[in-house]
Formats: sequence, C-alpha cells, structure tokens
Amino acid sequence: MTKKLCGTNYPLSICFIVVNEFCERFSYYGMKALLTLYFLTYLGWDPDLSTAIYHAFSSLCYFTPILGAIIADSWLGKFKTIIYLSVVYVIGHVVKSVGAIPTVGNKDVHIALSMLGLILIALGTGGIKPCVAAFGGDQFEEEHVSERQKFFSIFYMSINAGSLLSTIITPILRSDVQCFGDDCYALAFGVPAILMIVALVVFIAGSSLYKRNPPQGNILLQVCNCIGFAIKNRVNRHKYDPPRKHWLDWAEDKYSKRLIQEIKMVLRVLLLYIPLPMFWALFDQQGSRWTLQATRMNMAFGGSVSIKPDQMQMLNALLILVFVPIFDLGIYPLIGLCRVNITPLRKMATGMIFAALAFGAATLVEINVMKTVVVPAPAGSCLLQVYNLAENDVTVKVPDTSLFPHPIPNLQDPPQYEMIPLGAPGKQIKVEVTHNGTTSTCDLLFKEEEAYSLIIYKNTSGVMCKLVEDNIRKHDEGKPFLRFLNTQPEAINITVGKAEFSVEPGYSITPNQTVDRGVYADVSCSTQSRTCSDLNLGLLDFGASYTFILKQEKDKIEAHKMIDVNASDVHITWQIPQYALMTAGEVMFSITGLEFSYSQAPANMKSVLQAGWLLTVAFGNVIVLIVAEGAGLEQWKEFLLFMGLLLAVCIIFSVMAHFYTYVDPDQLQKMHREDLYKEDDDEDDEKYDKKMKNNDIHLKKAEKTTKL
Repeated sequence: MTKKLCGTNYPLSICFIVVNEFCERFSYYGMKALLTLYFLTYLGWDPDLSTAIYHAFSSLCYFTPILGAIIADSWLGKFKTIIYLSVVYVIGHVVKSVGAIPTVGNKDVHIALSMLGLILIALGTGGIKPCVAAFGGDQFEEEHVSERQKFFSIFYMSINAGSLLSTIITPILRSDVQCFGDDCYALAFGVPAILMIVALVVFIAGSSLYKRNPPQGNILLQVCNCIGFAIKNRVNRHKYDPPRKHWLDWAEDKYSKRLIQEIKMVLRVLLLYIPLPMFWALFDQQGSRWTLQATRMNMAFGGSVSIKPDQMQMLNALLILVFVPIFDLGIYPLIGLCRVNITPLRKMATGMIFAALAFGAATLVEINVMKTVVVPAPAGSCLLQVYNLAENDVTVKVPDTSLFPHPIPNLQDPPQYEMIPLGAPGKQIKVEVTHNGTTSTCDLLFKEEEAYSLIIYKNTSGVMCKLVEDNIRKHDEGKPFLRFLNTQPEAINITVGKAEFSVEPGYSITPNQTVDRGVYADVSCSTQSRTCSDLNLGLLDFGASYTFILKQEKDKIEAHKMIDVNASDVHITWQIPQYALMTAGEVMFSITGLEFSYSQAPANMKSVLQAGWLLTVAFGNVIVLIVAEGAGLEQWKEFLLFMGLLLAVCIIFSVMAHFYTYVDPDQLQKMHREDLYKEDDDEDDEKYDKKMKNNDIHLKKAEKTTKL
C-alpha cells in the first residue's frame, strides 16, 4: 500500500521527487549560467567560439531526451533510467569541476575535461528530462486528480526556484571567492556538482516508496518503423499497385489503420513545428550573447552594490513566475471579454513577435553600448593616441596624414584614438615632434590591427618618444583595467585592491591588470627610499581602461588619470525590457505550444510530440551555432538579423496556421476510447471520461516542464 503524507492523499514518495528536481535544476542552471564567461576568461576562447560551444551544448541537451525516452519506455523503465543517467550526470559535473582547477594539467587538459564533462552532463540532464515529471505523476492513484494537479504545480515551482537561486548564487561563488589567485570556477562548478549528488542520494532514498510501472514499449520507435515501412513500400511497389490517397497508406500491409490515422494526425502537428526552432534560436541567447552584452554595461546599483553579468539570467526564471498567473488570470480573460478569438496558434505567433521585439530592444541597447567601445583597427591600419609628458605643448606630425593638427597640451587626456593607414602588416614611420620650436624625429615601428600610445617626454638630451602597445578590449567580466607610467627616477610599488604593481623608473609602464570596480581614494605606494602619500585614483568604473601617470607635484607623487577606453555608461537595467519581452513571448509560445500539441494528438502519441517539441529547441541552438561561427557580423547587426529572421518565420508560421484545421475533440475522444478499451465492449462512457480526464491532466501538466 502506498504511504501517504499525514492526513492527505499525497504519496510520501513525491517529497523525494520534488527535492530531487530542485537540486537537479539548481545544478544544471547554476553550471550553465557560468559557461559563456568560463569559455572566455578561463579557456581563453573568443566570443564567437564561446557562443558556438554554449549552443552546441544546449542543443545536445535537447537531442538526448529522445535517447532517455527510448531507454525508459523500451528497456529499463523510468526509475532505473533516472538512477543510471543521474550517475552519468554526477560524473559529468565532477569532471567539469576538475577541469576548472588550474593546477590540473595544461590548457589542453582543461579543454578536454571541460568538453567531456559537458557531454556527460548533456547525456544525464537530457536523458532524465522525459522521465522525472512523468514518474512523479505515476505515484498518484487515478482518482486523485486535484492532488496530482497540485503536485505538478509544486514540481514546476521547484524547477523555477532551483533555476532562480542557482543563477544568483553560482556567479557570486565564481567572482567573490578567489582561489588559485583568480575567479573560483572550480568552486562555482563544484557546488552544482554537490547538488546533483544530493539529488541522486535523495531520489535513491525514496526507492522503497515509489510506485514503478514496467516499460510499456516505445511508441516513438513504432511510429518511425511505420513511416519507414510506408516510404520503403511506396518506393518498391508504386509502379505495380494502384495509387493510395496518402503516402502513409502504403504501410497498411503491416500496420493497423488506427495507427496510420494517428500518425497522420501527429504529422500535421509536426509540420507546424518546422518554423519553431527560430524562436528558440533567439530565446537561448539569454545565456550567451545577452550575457556578453551585460559584460559591457554598468552593473552598479548604488554606491557599492553591483551584480554579475551572468546573474541577469535570473530575470527569466523570476519573470515567468510573475507572468504565468498574469496571463492566465488577467490578460487572456480580458481578451476573451473583448470577444477577440485568440487561438493557440495565434498566441504562438504573437509570442514570436514578442521575442523579435526583445531582439529589437537588445539591438538598441547594443548600439548604445558600442559607443563606449574602441573599434579595433582593420587590417593594414593601426590606432594611435599621444601622451604629452613634456613641460609645454607639443606638435605631432605623422607623414602622409593630417592627424593631430593642433598642439597637444601637457598631461591632457587624449580625446580618442586616431587611425594610421599602414598598407602593410608592419611599417617603420618617422614621426616628427616639435617642442619649444625644436623638431625631433622618432623612428617608430607600427603593426597592423594594434593600438598604441605614443609617450612624449623630456630628459637632459631633449624630447624623447616611447611607443607602447595598448589594451582596448573591455574585460570579459566588465572589470576596469589599469596601468601605471612612472616618471620618477626610482621604482614605485603600488597596491590597488588585490593587485600589485611594481613600476620601474625612467618612464616605464606596467602591464594592464584588472581590479574590482570602485572608488580608490587612498591607494598605498612606496619606493626604496620612502613611503609615498596615498594616491587618489578616484572611481575605476566598469569596462574602462586607465593609464595613471605618476608625477612629482611639489612634495608628493600624484597620479594623473588618463582614460584609454571609456567606462561602460549604459546601465544594466536597460536589459530588463528585452528580458521582459522575451519572457512574455515564452509564456505565449512555449506553454501554449505544448497545450496545443497535446490537444491535437491521440493520447498514445503524446510522447512523439514531446520528442518533436524538444527537437525544435535542439535545432534552434544549432541555428545560433551556425550564425555565430559563420556570419561574422557586428553584434548589433547579428541581433537585427535574428529579429528579421524570426519575423519572416512568424509570417510563414501564420500562413501555415491559417490553413490548419483543428482536430475535433469528439473525434479524438472516439479514437482514445477505441484505443484504450477496444477489448472491453462493456466500458461505459462515464468511466472512460473519468480516466481520460485524469490522463490528460497528467500529461499536460507534466509536459509543461519540458522547456526547463
């Protein structure tokens, strides 16, 4: 007899299943939130490759549920499938965490372990995806309809709670905890690994309480075999046999007319799935391109409070918890009162429009973000700015150009980089510098696609030139870069936060280092002979690059701030509209799409439609993978491209939806009755209706979780 929670009809076993799902979703989304920045900062990949691998992993996570469903339905059953694939899942997390430890091998080892871990995680999370929710529904008796419905609501909440908490916590573990001298990815990946171990232990702990249904055979394989037989039979016999009304009718030699009719109904729905991957191509970029966009924005709230760029993904989980009741209890009933016939397919098309508008908003944000970015020089050119550290104004002349037409004042922050055409990968240029009426020539070597600062200073022998390479790329996590140039005759040691700078004498310059964003008003410095007065560096803001000129002013050393790359002044809150639009699109597209699909197919074909739905997500990520690696567009143009593609697909989908004829529920009911009770002529309608009601609630509620 099934054990119940005290005083209720809820099986005690569902407690273990809900906790298992919370921990599993925490582990998955906590790990996934870090991936893009992990690829950029730890593995050193460029943004396009990082985006491509992120979406390749996401795609694999939605291909593997087909494998999990086949294993569960054909051989092992749901319980054993969840156990075995969860073990694979745990191993993947552990391997991924070990790959994030800097002392374990070299970069090639880190990449190999990371990729192996991601493959195992994809097999685990995808394999158990079609099993857990349905296994939870199996625990209830058929007559406990309301209890089952409430269970799926709790189950869905546990998914979103795990997602929300993990996308807040794991970025904090990554950034605020330091290990091995840098961001602690090993810990940030290790905590999700621990949660997945907890998920497995909790699930196993409830083993004696579970109600386990034996494997019933996989309808997906039967459908594929029927379709394959029809195609083969048509190719081999169409010249000899009379034509058939439908190409699937060629399978009548081996399969029942009922099965063929059911497959025809399913294929009509699957045909509508063809345009759907484009929606997921936009939706899943929240964890890739939108996270990269966030790294180039101002993430400060108030004086010292700021968020991490990978934490913005929490908005989707948070907003969906808010939007679902708003749409179900407010917007949809209001539309109904206005006597507007909004069919499921129209809702889905509207969801596509919302997603396209989200990328329109992302495009506007990106255009403004780009104003704070220094565009790299193209091939055959380089960038140059000038620091005048001489006592008076200087005039700089670059041969065959009209650059720097006005005198450059002493210690003036250069307004911008100027582009110098080289016409070759490298070129020696004689730059003329005039100071106090005396002209000197500096013979300098410039390389294409580089950015330089020309430092002009004066010593006992006259005006001197020093050419240094600059970093114009914003930090992958939005931190500020800074470096120090020493004009003093002795070395100076400076500590800025956790960063240590040792500046050699004689106009030497340190390499760029990152520090946390903040106000640095009392920075300690020292020389071999004395301790400097504390330096006031002021605000070091998100995404900026600074050069500080250390110069003697009266009786102390002052730090003069030069801004090489402007700070990111577009605030992160400007991403909220695009997240809100995308989440609204998800509510109208994803949930409605699942409900439509299951209302239009026979009960025993719902797993086939689930497989088809998950494949649309997989192929959507493949689209992003192709565009990220192949298009080579500026980011705002890429956003605009995706927006245009989705609007075009929305038009195609709307035309297809216009010609779609909804299945009559009475026809489905008749087919369901024949399918379920074909061997029992005495089955009464009341018993059938009750059983079908239970079955439909179970399937619809369970499959709402497939997106997550």
